[in-house]
Amino acid sequence: MIVPMKKVSLVIFDREREASLEALRKLGVLHLEQKGIVSESLSAVMEKKAQAEHALGILRNFAAKKTQPNTSEAEVQAEELVTLVLSLFDQRKQEQELLASDFKELSRIQSWGDFDPAGLEELKQKGITLIPYELPKKVYEHIYPSIEIITLSKDKNMVRCLAVGTPIPGETPFALPELSTAALSQRIEKRKQTIADIEQKLSALSVNQGLIESYIQKLNEKAEFEAAKASMEVTEDTPPGLAISWIHGYIPSDVAGKLKRAAAENGWALLIDDPSEGDAPPTLVRNPPYIRIVQPIFDLLGTVPGYHEYDISMSFLVFFSLFFAMIIGDAGYGALILLLSLWAGLKGKKKTGKIADGVLLLLLLSSATIIWGAINGTWFALPYESLPSFLKSLVIPPFKPNAALSPKEAARLVQQNVKHLCFIIGTVQLVWAHTKNIKKALPSLTAFAQLGWLSMVLGLYFLVLNLVLDKTAFPVPPFALWMIGGGLVTYFVFAEQKGGNFFANILKSFANFLPTFLSAVSSFSDIISYIRLFAVGLAGYAIAESFNGMAAGLPGGLVRILAGALILFFGHGLNLAMSALSVVVHGVRLNMLEYSGHLGMEWSGVKYSPFAVKETSQ
Repeated sequence: MIVPMKKVSLVIFDREREASLEALRKLGVLHLEQKGIVSESLSAVMEKKAQAEHALGILRNFAAKKTQPNTSEAEVQAEELVTLVLSLFDQRKQEQELLASDFKELSRIQSWGDFDPAGLEELKQKGITLIPYELPKKVYEHIYPSIEIITLSKDKNMVRCLAVGTPIPGETPFALPELSTAALSQRIEKRKQTIADIEQKLSALSVNQGLIESYIQKLNEKAEFEAAKASMEVTEDTPPGLAISWIHGYIPSDVAGKLKRAAAENGWALLIDDPSEGDAPPTLVRNPPYIRIVQPIFDLLGTVPGYHEYDISMSFLVFFSLFFAMIIGDAGYGALILLLSLWAGLKGKKKTGKIADGVLLLLLLSSATIIWGAINGTWFALPYESLPSFLKSLVIPPFKPNAALSPKEAARLVQQNVKHLCFIIGTVQLVWAHTKNIKKALPSLTAFAQLGWLSMVLGLYFLVLNLVLDKTAFPVPPFALWMIGGGLVTYFVFAEQKGGNFFANILKSFANFLPTFLSAVSSFSDIISYIRLFAVGLAGYAIAESFNGMAAGLPGGLVRILAGALILFFGHGLNLAMSALSVVVHGVRLNMLEYSGHLGMEWSGVKYSPFAVKETSQ
């Protein structure tokens, strides 16, 4: 559930600002009101943090190389380490740029062979001028006979030559290199060695990543402290000793007493009140352990409900488990995920003494997948007829092929039942959303608007069955049309009944006729959207079945066993990975878009993050 918040205003003497903030940080309960604050000290801290994060990223790139810790370098202080890492990285970058330039120069002159440009200068001092040219063949063939030429080499397109004494008119001499080819090659090798030495140093320093991580954590705390300090407003035109400062924030209502005691001990003036309508309190979601296991999904998505929105953790967990099971769809895959989750959980428990919430969530999801796969007879996409009798006995009638029908017709009937179940699940989830809206709106008359929308969703369910599944088997009952039309009219009548003239509010509601009508049409498509559970599950089954067919179609013997095993291993592994991706795309979407959309949620919340001393993880 979302924990109720209290708004806090704290007033202190400005001369005690830093000491009070330190005490407040040790208390660790106040979420400071966010403000766009800029100060010199804060900017300096943020610059150091950026440098430290850059240095940490550099070391992580070199951490893969197995090296022994360099004792002398491991003992350097974090700030010195950051400076050293950045300096080495800049030096490496500079050497790489120079190396690229040398390679380019070597490529330019290597066709001339190994000669020393200093030799041409010595000859010039002795009165012999040799001017190097690199000419196209056509130009070379039309050089004036009066110009003496020494030809050095030719290839398909170019001629390298020396003009004796007289320049060739209209042609630019070849630019002599700074060094000979041999000297340039030696410099290239030296640069390579320098770069290798720098990389070795960075690799050795990579064992100190933890030192920089701790340093970054301290900088984060310091930045938070400086931001809090800068955000405190101060009375103007007040003697320095009498100036007061104040700060605003929020605390969970159940820790208000803790802050009151701290205020009394430190001599702070304290005002605690309920948040007003224009305030934006942070969101603190607190659930029992069996519901909290869904939190890793929200953390992964980076979503936080608004303070005035719903905590849908429980319903999200229930429906997401069902979506996961139907999208993965295979009891064999569920068993594999269960075994891997048990292994990860036991391994993690040895280190931390408890099983992580993410692992517990996977245990639940894999168990749901096994149950779903068992009741519809899906085990690694094996044909129903080839399953052992005890697995066949687990299949429930709606998903059991009817022996009296042809295989094609029996499969069609089973698929229709799964589609029907998808629409039932979608309708139940959307009806649940509007039931929550009704409860929240009571005793306001707007609750009737949500009741009208609920009626419309139920009526649309019958329309979906008729249009998508089978018009003969699912005729639209007359009351369904009344539920759709009556629900829409009820919504228009009560949507704006938030006080004032009843009939004027109805007119105000009908002013939004087009958006509301489009939302009603959207509800129809929202129910249909749940068919993705069937479609994605069927696609996964078809892919697995194809890999099974590939393995079974191999020629006999040892080759068939080995190749078949590889095909099944990689094929089913790839299919499982793709199915897991589909869960993220489709399973999450149904909860975060269709369901949350009918709840009116925007996920606009800010996570409760108290001003506190953070624990440093090593």
